[in-house]
This record gives sequence, structure tokens and C-alpha cells, in this order.
Amino acid sequence: MLLRGCRIPPFQLHHYQTDHIKSVNRLLTSLADESLAVATKLPQEFEALVPPNHAPSELQEICEVVMTTIGGLDDLESSLNQLIVSLTSSHITQIIDLCKHEAPTRRLLRFFLWSRNKLKDALKDEDFNHAIRVVAEKNDYTAMDILLSELEKNGHVMEMRTFSLVVEILVKLGREDEALGIFKNLDKFNCPQNSESVSAIVHALCAKGHTKRAQGVVWHHKDKISGIELSIYKSLVYGWTVQENVKEARKVIQEMKSLGFIPDLFCYNTFLRCLCQRNLRRNPSGLVPEALNVMMEMRSYKISPNSISYNIILSCLGKARRVKESCDILEKMKMAGCGQDWMSYYLVARVLYLTGRYGKGNKIIGEMIEKGLVPNRKFYYDLIGLLCGLERVNFALELFERMKRSSLGGYGPIYDVLISKLCRGGDFDKGRELWDEAMALGVTLHCSTDVLDPTITEVFKPVRKVQEDVHLEACSTAKKQKSNGAAKKQKSNGMAKKKKSNGAAKKKKSNGPS
Repeated sequence: MLLRGCRIPPFQLHHYQTDHIKSVNRLLTSLADESLAVATKLPQEFEALVPPNHAPSELQEICEVVMTTIGGLDDLESSLNQLIVSLTSSHITQIIDLCKHEAPTRRLLRFFLWSRNKLKDALKDEDFNHAIRVVAEKNDYTAMDILLSELEKNGHVMEMRTFSLVVEILVKLGREDEALGIFKNLDKFNCPQNSESVSAIVHALCAKGHTKRAQGVVWHHKDKISGIELSIYKSLVYGWTVQENVKEARKVIQEMKSLGFIPDLFCYNTFLRCLCQRNLRRNPSGLVPEALNVMMEMRSYKISPNSISYNIILSCLGKARRVKESCDILEKMKMAGCGQDWMSYYLVARVLYLTGRYGKGNKIIGEMIEKGLVPNRKFYYDLIGLLCGLERVNFALELFERMKRSSLGGYGPIYDVLISKLCRGGDFDKGRELWDEAMALGVTLHCSTDVLDPTITEVFKPVRKVQEDVHLEACSTAKKQKSNGAAKKQKSNGMAKKKKSNGAAKKKKSNGPS
């Protein structure tokens, strides 16, 4: 039985679509890097940096020396010694800010160490802390270790913001032992072991799944976490979620309740993600029932599941290709009065497309638009790429028309993919039509005009239908031969039986009374 409107057998669909979908999505992503609005991690404070070409002349000269890639570190120091400048600690910080995106970390480090001997006054605590944060953000462990040693040797004070960033980077680099070592010896850096430092090290460890070690820190510093218990427990639940350890995450939540702390929406959503991810791998059939039990528990504490809660379930159901349950969860969202967002409809439409239910997928998207939900470009980029990978260009064109009606902009990547896909499929007229339309709208295209030339573009000739026809013909031939063989066998058996009965009759006649 083939899927409706699709010539690909269900058991071959996943293997057939994987390469196409990945290649199309990679192309979409590479073309849309400049236009996609992605979430970025903002720094803790905004720094207004002066471009190097607008800096004072003496500072600009130093920046040019530091940022040049010609020569080694000794050459850098020799070039700096030839400059006649009067520097202050604020100049050092400003130069590092101007050069940190262009200059290699080791050149920044050598400049900072050189500047100590050139200043009229000694470097301040904030200067050392700023330099440490810059090299930490560039993930240079050696440079960070050197500056920390200098900070300790000179008796400077490590700021809490610096400590938080340092332990976060160390754990990210797989050096959790060094992070714990700094925490245990904070007195050497004139930094207190208080609730803020305990929270920083616990958060850093849990972010990468080192929850057992984080629990050890909490156990030994119980007296320092008064007032921040809820934050600590949130980090521990998240840490066990990283390891997909449902049992330990549940223990943390039970401990919170026993101490009088009611888990909030973040805790339950984190636990729900842990539960769904575990069931996705081990027990897909129990994914929905166990998730709904967690939601019942949330409501018993007067915590209403939000769209994020439902989207966690929908995401895992989509990965398991459980279509009916995905549609049921979307309906439960409506019945519960939970406001759906475009991500909920995206997850359901995606699993419908992946399983060949293109009409129902379009219906879901139409329902989303009727509700007034306006998705971002990523919604259309991903689904159009998916449809092209599934060789459903007509549905991709229909979805593109909806995108244009929403006036989102950023159509260039879609035109590039659709024009190439249509021309390689042999539909050069439609490809030319889209090309002219893009030119009329002033859209910049990255695909070459050669793709519109039938003498240059190689047309993809699908062989799947032919192969299936041959396979079906072979099956029918084999079935016919089998039925013919059975008929011949039955006929031969009938003749043998008749011959046997005739022989028996003759024998009986010959043995009769004489």
C-alpha cells in the first residue's frame, strides 16, 4: 500500500528523504544566514566600542601593531617598545576592546603583560578582570590560566562576574576539576565563598550535566545557599535533564516539595523535557500518557502548562513520527485554553508532511493563519525545504505564496531553491517565471542564470516509478507462474486419481464370478 499522493512506500520514505532534506536545508541555511533572526546571547553589559579608525592617533597606532599578523610575539613587543606613548589603565582596557575581535588572543595577552611596565600607575583590579573575561570569551585556557596566576600573584581581587564566566568556560572546555579548584581556593583571589559564588559553580556544572559534583558542592555549602534554594534546585533539575536521568530529576522535585518549595513552571517544563526525551528513546508508547500525568500534577499545584509544555511533547512525537497523537495534543491545547503559538502548528505540520499527509499539513497551516498567528521566516524556510526534499514542489510553491501574502520578506533563499529545483525537474518555464518575478521585486538571487538554460542544466529523471513498475510486473509474473504451476499440479493430480480409479474398476471386473 502506497501513501496517498506519494509513490514512495512508507517503509522506504525515511531513507529516501534524508539526503534530499538535509541538502536542501543546508542550502537554505547557508543562503539565509544574513536574513534569519536568530537568538543571541547578550553580554551582561553593553560596551560602546570606538572603531579603531576613529580612536586617538596614538591608540590607533598601538592597535595596528597589536592586530597585525606579521611577526611573532617577540616582534610584537619590539614594535611596541619603539612607540613613544603615554598610557593609562583606561587606555589599556580601550585598546583591548578595540582589538579583541581582530587580534589573536596571545597577542592581546602579550600586549597586556607588556603594558604593566609602561604605565605610570599600576593596573587596577578591574583592568585584570576585564582582560581575563576577554580571553575567557575566546576560550583560550592557557591565556586565562596565565592571567589568573598574575592576578593571584599581584594580590588583585577577582570580581564575581569574572569568576562566573571563568568557571563556565572551564566546564565547557571539559576542565571541571580546574573550575572546582578555583572555587575551593577563592580566598587566594580575594573573592568570597558566598551564595553568589556557590550558585555560579553549581549552574556551570549542571549546564554540562555534572550534576553529581554540583550536588556535592551544595551539600558542603548548605549554610551559604539560604535565599537561593529555588535557583539551586532549578539548576539541579536541569543538570539531570541533560543526562536524561528521570529518576534523579524526580528526586530533586520531591525534595523541593518536602522543604516547602513549590516547583515552578520552569522546573516542570524541564522535567517534562527529560521525561519525553527518555521515553522517545526507550518507550515511545508511554510518551503521551506519562507527559499528561505530569501536566495533571502541575495543575494540582495551580501551575497551568503553557505552549512550551505542549511543544516539548509535540517535538518528541514528531521525532517518533506519531501523527495521530500529535494531532490529539494540538486539540488538547485548544480544549485546555492554552494559546497555541506558530511553533505548535509547525511541529504538527512537519510530521504530517514527513508521513505523506500533505493535504492535512496544508489544512493545519491554513488554520494557523486564520487564527492570526504570524510565523517567522524560519517556519517557511524549513517547511519549504522539507517539501522540496520530498519532491513535492507544487506544495512548496503553494506555501511560498502564503509566505509572500504575509509580507515577511527574505524571499531570496526560497527563490534560489525553488528555481533550481524546478529547472532540475524539467519545469524551465516555471523556473523562468519565478526568476522574472524575483527580478521585478528586486530580490538578490545567488543561483546562476545557467540553471535556466536547458542545454546546461542536467534534468533529473526519476527512476523510482520505473523501478516500481518493473517490480510490480515481476511480482505479477511470479504470481501468475505460481498459479499456473498450481493449476498444472492440480490437473496432474486429478488425472492420476482418475487413472487410479479406472485401474481399480478393471481389477474388480476381472476378479468377478466366472
